[in-house]
Amino acid sequence: MTHPARAHLATHEVTNQPQPRDTLDLWHADAALQAAARRGCPQDAPALAAFAADLGSAEAQQDALAAQRCKPELRAFDRFGRRLDEVAFHPGYHAMMRRGAEAGYAARAWDGRPGGHMAHAAMLYLTAQIEPGVTCPLTMTYAATPALNAHAPPDLRDAWVPGLTRAAYDPASRPSPQKQALTLGMAMTEKQGGSDVRANATHARRDGEHWRLTGHKWFCSAPMCDGFLTLAQAEGGLTCFLVPRWTPEGERNGLHLQRLKDKLGNHANASAEIEYHDAFAWAVGEPGRGIPTILDMVHHTRLDTAVAPCAFMRRALDEAAWWARERTAFQRRLIDQPLMEGVLADLALDWLGATASVFRVARAFDAAAGGDADEAAFARIALPIVKFWNNKRCSGVVVEAMECLGGMGYVEETPLPMLYREAPLNGIWEGSGNVICLDVLRALSRRPESGEVLRAELAVAVGQDARYDAAWDDVDAVLSHGVAESQARAVVERLALLLQAAELMRAGPPEAAEGLLAARLAPGGGRCFGALPKGVEARRLAALI
Repeated sequence: MTHPARAHLATHEVTNQPQPRDTLDLWHADAALQAAARRGCPQDAPALAAFAADLGSAEAQQDALAAQRCKPELRAFDRFGRRLDEVAFHPGYHAMMRRGAEAGYAARAWDGRPGGHMAHAAMLYLTAQIEPGVTCPLTMTYAATPALNAHAPPDLRDAWVPGLTRAAYDPASRPSPQKQALTLGMAMTEKQGGSDVRANATHARRDGEHWRLTGHKWFCSAPMCDGFLTLAQAEGGLTCFLVPRWTPEGERNGLHLQRLKDKLGNHANASAEIEYHDAFAWAVGEPGRGIPTILDMVHHTRLDTAVAPCAFMRRALDEAAWWARERTAFQRRLIDQPLMEGVLADLALDWLGATASVFRVARAFDAAAGGDADEAAFARIALPIVKFWNNKRCSGVVVEAMECLGGMGYVEETPLPMLYREAPLNGIWEGSGNVICLDVLRALSRRPESGEVLRAELAVAVGQDARYDAAWDDVDAVLSHGVAESQARAVVERLALLLQAAELMRAGPPEAAEGLLAARLAPGGGRCFGALPKGVEARRLAALI
């Protein structure tokens, strides 16, 4: 049993501080998540509640903190000078990986039951609030399955997909046939090209029925995965390959870890520079079709990069609201002071709108998996829209939440510094802002069905509120005449806000819909958090946190 810390000290008595909370209620205290689950995966609600309780436990929080503070270590060689090319992690990292994998984070979407992508998104949303680093390998494993199912030869698919879709965790470094469960990563980025993967210089040569790769990759996240989808120049052009850590003969493959990246955040997760030295590989997809092949994986990882900022906003707001409810200043609780109330209410609008819109996209993934072509087209264009805007708002929300705690928000004993370091990541990963906006323009021009279903989605809300109607008329006029590249960010921002408003108007809560319409779509909203237009019900909004 843990006894409370002593508050009566030699020089003073500790007062006006929040009562410690050893556990976090990530499920019952989050009405937005519960509502989304009821709509998208009602049968998963009990399992999600149990997963949330596990993640919110004191033990899980301690594991997460240890994983973040005890960074991964590169072990390129053993003590005798033989190559290992492995990364050592703290046991807390493996404990968090096991929690996610066994809950079905990477597997649930592929088990044939309805609501799988929605349940997956909810698991990511919960996990990222406690330990975001482990979401990288789990997300890539989830996202690799559709690429292999669609493009890999049957024997390769049958050898890998069962291990990727098993709700288990096996961290052992050994050949994939000897493992209970598998993880799969991605290695695309090279120094000279960045997002322009057509400039990749890694090359592949035939070796009988297989291939050998030689080249360098500047970013390889989660380098202890069992294999990596990667791009290389081959006889027919840029082609996708699966590079295993171990060859079929049971030898370590020619995949050398050069160094680990010293990143701003995401400390529990290792990211590496790697080199392929005549590395064994299987071709995945047709020669010269590497980008379309790997985009099946990217489409699914992008879902997670749109969900993660919602998780960071939620956790930051939860900390800020807890502090404000339990601390007083000038004889009143902070939460009861109009300025603080207005700040929390304004922050809540971004979290609620982002969460509502991204879970709408997750439901579209599930409908598309069931054969709904319209929902597939909607997911194709709505995903980059919400990915862009959710991440653009996340950093500001986290910073303002940090300020709500004052000096304590800047101290590592709170989760705010960790969230601050994590906040920019998903805006960069899987396409930075400009790349994502260009992707929206590409979908509008090359896939007219995506633009049509987006228009239909937004038009449903027309006629309910004059502020929404005016904002929609402006954007619709621009879409009708074509969006200039220089205006892409402005249009994508407006589309994201319309998606948020439409979803909140459809499913509530009504005070969130009203607040978003007034503060984000109508003229007159302030540029800083807390500068809400007159008439917004700040108290009711703050109570939603």
